[in-house]
Amino acid sequence: MNEKKVIEILNKILETELAGVVRYTHYSLMVFGHNRIPIVKWLRDQANESLMHASVAGEHITTLGGHPSLKIGQLIESSKHSLNDIMKESLDHETTQLKNLYTLLKLVEGESVYLEEYAREMITEEEAHVAEVKKMLRVQPK
Repeated sequence: MNEKKVIEILNKILETELAGVVRYTHYSLMVFGHNRIPIVKWLRDQANESLMHASVAGEHITTLGGHPSLKIGQLIESSKHSLNDIMKESLDHETTQLKNLYTLLKLVEGESVYLEEYAREMITEEEAHVAEVKKMLRVQPK
């Protein structure tokens, strides 16, 4: 297993999760309207989950002898805060992280069951998030 490459992608995963903390916290502050309370709760839950995911990625980095990044992944302020825009940006964010996780899986597959299972578990969670956001973006037919 190429530990250097594994640490690099784990750092990218860490940075993307930290960006998720900032992103979802920001979104939770920008929601208004009748459905505000459950949507804010969902967004804050996503922020908390991103922080937990970042911590786990950091633990894997240090286990491999690496140094967890202090960087935060890409944050773009679109200044669009409709719920639909927030969900589209969330979908882009989750899709980016899925790509990172699949890259990790390819690097560790057959080399480390521990990291392989971590990657698979995270992919499962992120694919569930993507599916949920896609459902949230659908409009019910009248």
